[in-house]
Amino acid sequence: MSISLTLDNEQSARLEEHARKLGVDARELAKAAVNDLLTRPADDFDRAAKFVLEKNRELYRRLS
Repeated sequence: MSISLTLDNEQSARLEEHARKLGVDARELAKAAVNDLLTRPADDFDRAAKFVLEKNRELYRRLS
């Protein structure tokens, strides 16, 4: 699949700068960013993890 998107000047400059610092092509960096977004854990997992951490915050504080 091929996708085209338009970045404003600031976004384009920031992408190019990040890519330059990493020594990669800006298109490859953008592709990697999309891949990272698509492979992150589901929102349900994130919400459950936050709930458990918040619920047990006092316990964790006491254990440290």
